[in-house]
Amino acid sequence: MARDIVAIDVHVHLSDETTQKAKGDRTAQMARYFGRERPPVSIDEMADQYRARKMMAVIMNTRDETVTGLTPVPNEHVAGAVKKHPDVFLAFGAIDPWTGKLAVDEVKRCKDLGLSGMGELNPARQHFYPNDPRFYPIWETCAKLDMPILFHGGMAAAGAGTPGGMGIKLKYSQPIFVDEVAADFPELKIISAHPTWPWTAESLAIARHKGNYYIDLSGWAPKYFPAELVHNINTLLQDKAMFGSDWPAIGVERWLEEFGQVNMKPEIRKKIMLENAVKFFGITL
Repeated sequence: MARDIVAIDVHVHLSDETTQKAKGDRTAQMARYFGRERPPVSIDEMADQYRARKMMAVIMNTRDETVTGLTPVPNEHVAGAVKKHPDVFLAFGAIDPWTGKLAVDEVKRCKDLGLSGMGELNPARQHFYPNDPRFYPIWETCAKLDMPILFHGGMAAAGAGTPGGMGIKLKYSQPIFVDEVAADFPELKIISAHPTWPWTAESLAIARHKGNYYIDLSGWAPKYFPAELVHNINTLLQDKAMFGSDWPAIGVERWLEEFGQVNMKPEIRKKIMLENAVKFFGITL
């Protein structure tokens, strides 16, 4: 699939015109929050950028039409990126958990589309608790089909600083609600996205306790990583953490430059940047 890659960015989003249109006002709000412009970037341009860095990237897709009424980006769109650039991209499919059997069927369809998992599921934006038994048929299907799930955890940049936070409710994104899912579906691989502040310690404890629960380091500039996060990925959780940028929210170059300043053993840095993701996704180099 890939040759001579030095890193795998396990958490990115498309930012082409189709995706930006679907996100509505969120694109401009996120640009203001992170202090960087967000002009559209075509899928081909994005692939070329990662290819030039000798990196692969895992594209996330999202949908929350039950809560927001926004028309989602079709999963065929992200699947098309993988089909066109298989040396660079893997991708996850999006579901709205409130759609019940339709969500279960969509997981099956995403598997047929060649997608590698489901996510980004965002409980804060989609207004659901992952441990609610009503959603267990979805997680059961993901487990049976070997489709890992990526859950957003903790603080949300989307809506931050706006009155009402654009309707996003942070209580749903506490990692402890995913702990129960990890316990009830031990064969299901789960990625908890971001440092999950203000519940960082909680997520680290779950990653230590549950063998099927992993973390990515996306969505935060590394110079702001909590000390307990740095300590744990440098020691006990060195095999459970994976590089993610959350591009285009955070520029890859900025993330890499700041992560290079984090005090870390070289062999552990390589695990986080590449080796852990290779094992997680079963990538053949």
